[in-house]
Amino acid sequence: MDTSTGSTASDRSVDEGLVCTSCGATPPPGQEPAARLTWSRGTDGRRTTWTCDRCSRANLRSIEGKLDPAWW
Repeated sequence: MDTSTGSTASDRSVDEGLVCTSCGATPPPGQEPAARLTWSRGTDGRRTTWTCDRCSRANLRSIEGKLDPAWW
């Protein structure tokens, strides 16, 4: 929990808008809840990153290659 704002990391990720870190796409108005189910969520240090479903599919092999061997 962030003591300065009283919010948790998950609260902040919900409050922030979705923007694809690869192509800059955003979900259509009113479609953000559905996009949260189809987009890939990642973390970069303490920052939450999002990758749209289109970019996720295009870069699937690269994403898989970054997983720990324990996932396999």
